[in-house]
Amino acid sequence: MTLFTGAATALVTPFKDGKVDFPALGRLIDWQILQGIDGLVICGTTGEASTLNDEEHIETVRYAVREADGKVPVIAGAGSNDTRHAIEMSMALEQEGADGLLLVTPYYNKCTQKGLITHYTAIADLVDIPVILYSVPGRTGVNISPFAVSELCGHPNIVAIKEASGNMAQVVEIAKYVDKDFALYSGNDEIIVPLLSMGGSGAISVLANIAPKQVSLMVDDYLKGDVSSAARIQLSYKSLIDALFCEVNPIPVKAALHLMGMIELEYRLPLCAPEPSSLNAIKKEMTACGLL
Repeated sequence: MTLFTGAATALVTPFKDGKVDFPALGRLIDWQILQGIDGLVICGTTGEASTLNDEEHIETVRYAVREADGKVPVIAGAGSNDTRHAIEMSMALEQEGADGLLLVTPYYNKCTQKGLITHYTAIADLVDIPVILYSVPGRTGVNISPFAVSELCGHPNIVAIKEASGNMAQVVEIAKYVDKDFALYSGNDEIIVPLLSMGGSGAISVLANIAPKQVSLMVDDYLKGDVSSAARIQLSYKSLIDALFCEVNPIPVKAALHLMGMIELEYRLPLCAPEPSSLNAIKKEMTACGLL
């Protein structure tokens, strides 16, 4: 039930006049597929899912599934800090044709590791498509411990983790507990190659919004054994990656896509346009990488 091996894009959700800009989303999806991306995550953190209402969320996934047309897997964000809501959304997005689910840890109210295990098990028990755990404690305040991964990876529907703690020691510990049937994906663009060295299967990337071909090549080179080439790509994009996180994601990456003429510069409050200094840094690094 592995969803993909390689690089998937944590895709932005373009807006126009306060609504989801479906024509722009369609162009992004088509371009991503043309550039060779291996998967698309829709309505994740980068997709501003937290400010989409349920109707918008479901409609956006429905549109993405139709536009991708089976060319790459569409993985739908369905996480919530309310387990009942996460179950309802997961089941609804499965019905819309999502190939898999990305489930961020509960946030704000938080929970214990026992609560996490129970939360994820309750969702996975009620769907028939693969589930990817998503640990990003810098945003949610909740970390999926290696112990919790070791308990959850035996569930037949829980097939992977997007590890975005930025803690390589934790990645190494998780890698001890999982086998080849459980995928470890990097959720931090700056350490894709280091995570792959621990047996990772790929990345779910923000950078891939603007450089899908390059991120795909980096992962593919590593998995084919060309570690030196993968490392060179990783290092050459480090400054751009830093610029893409100079403000909270997805503020910089949406600005970058706007600079490329691909989307309107529009966010859902409380997110807002970047500071001029941030925009200048993004322009500078995109130009240095040949993207502008």
